[in-house]
Amino acid sequence: MTLTTHALVGAAAASLFPEHPYFAFAAGFASHFAIDALPHWDYGEYLRSFSEKPGEPLSADMQMGNDFYRDLAIIGADALLGFMLTFVAAWILKVSPEIALVGAGAGLYPDLLQFVYFKIKKTRFERVMTRLQLFHAWVQECKDRMQWGWRKGLGMQALLIAGIFIVLVLR
Repeated sequence: MTLTTHALVGAAAASLFPEHPYFAFAAGFASHFAIDALPHWDYGEYLRSFSEKPGEPLSADMQMGNDFYRDLAIIGADALLGFMLTFVAAWILKVSPEIALVGAGAGLYPDLLQFVYFKIKKTRFERVMTRLQLFHAWVQECKDRMQWGWRKGLGMQALLIAGIFIVLVLR
């Protein structure tokens, strides 16, 4: 999924707990894995600095250099769009922008932790980070079984977001 999709679905999940920021965070965080399990498109194949040995998710990394900065701009623009649209989501869902932002941030957090894992594999939290990375890779396996082109993939993500928002607005 794109980061915009993760942010919007995270904001939607957080809206279920408008008075409980910790539950809102947990819902946004869990939403990341729930939608990553769906077949989808992401721009991973367009990232020039990303590398991973087939079948070895713990080998993934992003190499520093010019390609990394290009990729960082793509990822950053996607995240920024997600956060900007979170304010629209908060208005549609009639929830405070703060709760929506908590959910959006939590929806992005697993991918941020994945990047942290790429760069700092040996930390005090190595066991937890490794398990989270393996879980994240396992969830993504569903997506890898069905590769979609960007048009169909983004279209399906738009339909997913619209469907979730319609259900939440009509509740």
